Amino acid sequence: MLTTEPGGVTTATAPREWSPTRRIHALIFSDPERTVQAVRLLKSRNFIVVDVHTPFPIHGLEEELGLRPTRLGVVTLVAGIVGGLIALWFQIWVHTVDWPIDIGGKDDLALPGLVPVTFEMIVLAAALATVFGLLWRRGLYPRLEGERVALPHSRVTDDRFAVLVDERNARFDPRRFVETCRELEVEEVIEGWKVQ
Repeated sequence: MLTTEPGGVTTATAPREWSPTRRIHALIFSDPERTVQAVRLLKSRNFIVVDVHTPFPIHGLEEELGLRPTRLGVVTLVAGIVGGLIALWFQIWVHTVDWPIDIGGKDDLALPGLVPVTFEMIVLAAALATVFGLLWRRGLYPRLEGERVALPHSRVTDDRFAVLVDERNARFDPRRFVETCRELEVEEVIEGWKVQ
């Protein structure tokens, strides 16, 4: 356990027995490059880095965290195809079954005339699915009254970067964690930020 004594000296106690509670430690930085270096060093020392909160995207951070590429493009493609097929089917049904009109002896089904509406439905369905898929997947939906999303630091949306380290099991060594934090020159360590 990390403790800060008067004078700003941080010490660690002996490792505890495993607990079913999940503790998250937030390491706060003010520099994006140091944040990426911290993730690299923590992962090389077998600490579990679960997330990084940043006020803006940092190039190369996805690779350091080992994040998979997004599958949002698949959602966009499927929604576009479904929207286009529905629009095409509806237009064909209207022109041939529900309300066939003989205009100058032309065929009831003139496919070139159906292209603009079909294209617009592809774009509309793909755009809506992309936006709502992103919002749903990231949990960005309206919260109930009184329910708030906790941030590891009050300035993480302004100019601070927070690296979240998970203390998942008994192999988490507080002494080595404190040494790593000193080596990284962490500005602030928030111990036990979130308990799940």
